[in-house]
Amino acid sequence: MPKDGGIGASSKRREDVRFLTGDGRYTDDINLAGQAHVHFLRSDVAHGRITSIDTSEAEAMPGVVRIFTGADFEAIGGIPCGWQITSRDGNVMQEPKHPVLAHGKVRHVGDPICAVVAETLGQARDAAEAIMVEIDELPAVIDMKKALSGDAPKVHDDLENNLCYDWGFVEENREAVDKAISEAAHVTTLELVNNRLVANPMEPRVAVGDWAKSTGDYTLYTTSQNPHVIRLLMGAFVLGIPEHKLRVVAPDVGGGFGTKIFHYAEEAFCTFAAKACRRPVKWTSTRSEAFMSDAHGRDHVTKIELALDAENNFTALRTLTHANMGAYLSTFAPSVPTWLHGTLMAGNYKTPLIYVNVKAVFTNTVPVDAYRGAGRPEATYQLERVIDKAARELGVDPVTLRRQNFITEFPYATPVAVEYDTGDYNATMDKLEEIGDFAGFEGRAEESKRRGKLRGLGINSYIEACGIAPSNLVGQLGARAGLYESATVRVNATGGLVVMTGSHSHGQGHETSFPQVISEMIGIPEDMVEIVHGDTATAPMGMGTYGSRSLAVGGSAMVRATEKIINKAKKIAAHLMEASEEDIELKDGQFSVAGTDKSVAWGDVTLAAYVPHNYPLEDIEPGLEETAFYDPANFTYPSGAYACEVELDPETGVVTIERFAAADDFGNVVNPMIVEGQVHGGIAQGIGQALLENCAYDENGQLVSATYMDYAMPRADNVPFMTVDHSCQTPCTHNPLGVKGCGEAGAIASPPTVVNAVIDALHRGGHTGIAHIDMPLTPQRVWAAMQGGSPEQGEGHGSAGARQLGA
Repeated sequence: MPKDGGIGASSKRREDVRFLTGDGRYTDDINLAGQAHVHFLRSDVAHGRITSIDTSEAEAMPGVVRIFTGADFEAIGGIPCGWQITSRDGNVMQEPKHPVLAHGKVRHVGDPICAVVAETLGQARDAAEAIMVEIDELPAVIDMKKALSGDAPKVHDDLENNLCYDWGFVEENREAVDKAISEAAHVTTLELVNNRLVANPMEPRVAVGDWAKSTGDYTLYTTSQNPHVIRLLMGAFVLGIPEHKLRVVAPDVGGGFGTKIFHYAEEAFCTFAAKACRRPVKWTSTRSEAFMSDAHGRDHVTKIELALDAENNFTALRTLTHANMGAYLSTFAPSVPTWLHGTLMAGNYKTPLIYVNVKAVFTNTVPVDAYRGAGRPEATYQLERVIDKAARELGVDPVTLRRQNFITEFPYATPVAVEYDTGDYNATMDKLEEIGDFAGFEGRAEESKRRGKLRGLGINSYIEACGIAPSNLVGQLGARAGLYESATVRVNATGGLVVMTGSHSHGQGHETSFPQVISEMIGIPEDMVEIVHGDTATAPMGMGTYGSRSLAVGGSAMVRATEKIINKAKKIAAHLMEASEEDIELKDGQFSVAGTDKSVAWGDVTLAAYVPHNYPLEDIEPGLEETAFYDPANFTYPSGAYACEVELDPETGVVTIERFAAADDFGNVVNPMIVEGQVHGGIAQGIGQALLENCAYDENGQLVSATYMDYAMPRADNVPFMTVDHSCQTPCTHNPLGVKGCGEAGAIASPPTVVNAVIDALHRGGHTGIAHIDMPLTPQRVWAAMQGGSPEQGEGHGSAGARQLGA
């Protein structure tokens, strides 16, 4: 029987009531008295020197309050990077300044040059059109290999070259890996592209800056996944505002997918301009603006080699990846292709030797940073594609090859510096074979063949690392922030609780699942618990939401704070019942004395805490409020196995997904319904990457996929009904809830599953010479491969770069 409440219940999402009835409060809903509006004049060339800016005509236009240029920000800090990577030669990465407004040069299409503040947005736009900007256009560098050539134009003149860093991991494994590959019975090599993506959350970014003349206090309202981090980065490193004078508020946020983690120039500008103009300043991104100002995702080009012995055991793995940083370093960009990618290259497999080399490259494109999965999808895609290719080359079943090499004993220390605490990869594969009905596949394939279609089955086994930690370790790896989480639990006199958490919800359902945990701990109804987040003025310092850390890290902080509350409440209850504290038990909202019929209700104890007429004042203070910070000892390691069945039309190259199954191990599950929804969403995004989405630039750095007319998002008919299971549960051993992350699993595991299915369909149809097709597997690319030629490479610089780098 399903539970009615608490941990394990599919409690309905309480936040959906306001979202579905139009009562959500998003940043664009915030309009302050006397606010002005800003419009950014952005570069329409990818690379060039700014030779002059004439704002005189624009300044005289109706409604213009003030026009800002890069000169207004020359003396202040640039947008900071939150992670420093050290190259394999011991030198730290090249880290150029990222100005709030372009100064001296523009470095990508969309780089902001001027900002017009006016009474209305229309007036700001009109005035921007009157600004005369002279730019001496320079050659743009888009392709990563060309960017590293000796004669390439430099994106940043003050840097030695366009190489941000050359990272090797684990460097001491390098010679042993080279030797193992040279001596292997079989080596499978694959060159592939992880295509550049635009995150496209439902709500575009918004920033509203305010400044109070009477107090000197600043307030920024912004669409952010981590308001405390924005306050830290912007206040300390850009504008020089003391933290106690800067409040950052992130109200309801309509999706993030990573792209709202970062500190953006528009946030710093609106905060700065609010004081300069002595009035609130508001900016709302358009969708087209978002395409060229929000951080993009992925954009890796990789060569991967898998070595096997004569018995088909994995012996070594070697990768060389070129990772596009874009024109500037976004907040966490350097960590994505390195520590969030290289540490997952073992996957679920007991490969004894692994070496990962990553060259991060500056180009004249929009900066690239974490996007749903952040490094783990890139690692999984490389690994699961090369294993599938190896199975074909060896003539063995891809499931059998994976099972043979699965890790089966835990804890397991990988050769890439992480230790998996729990897992059962055979169990998730067993469950996948059951729910995916592998036994019935051949019959379905025959039916497809009768209709002139090719049917393929693709499988994948993945692992990811969530809740990146601990702080002392990541600090050694280059992180410039802690990665703990915090919670303050305040109990009201009548027994209700308010939880103020540093974790921010932008679709994950925190307002539903967090109360389920407290309800289970205390034995009170879930509706007696309120979750407050997104405001640095109320929540203790926290690190926000990303990396599937909310419940494992943020929820653990909440548990620790609640445990402190319960311990104090037991002291009060013991005093009220004249009993020893050690004999007090709490169950179903009642404190009782073990072995007796004495009891007192939760509400009576909380009232006594605030009306201390009968109270152990000599021992404890009145009130019930506690704060806890939780810094995890390790990542959590969700894992699972996915299967996809596709039908392929050999005459058109059109791929349709007919079946999709996912068996995940998320440890203990708090709300099965929310978990299922998170997996569904991730799979939809992964299907989008595999079949449809591609952010493309031409050779001059023009973004040619800058609208939904040219950038194909997944729609309802692209996404199949899915069979999702999370009954295989190996609880995490190092957090109090035993939970693992779930929010990114679908996006991590689905792209290789879909591609594996398409390649399988092609091979079953006799196209055995097609070993790989780069994402997205558009009809054009699939059809061209079937004709024995190469797909047109004009769709994006990533695929072109793949062939050049592999040459």
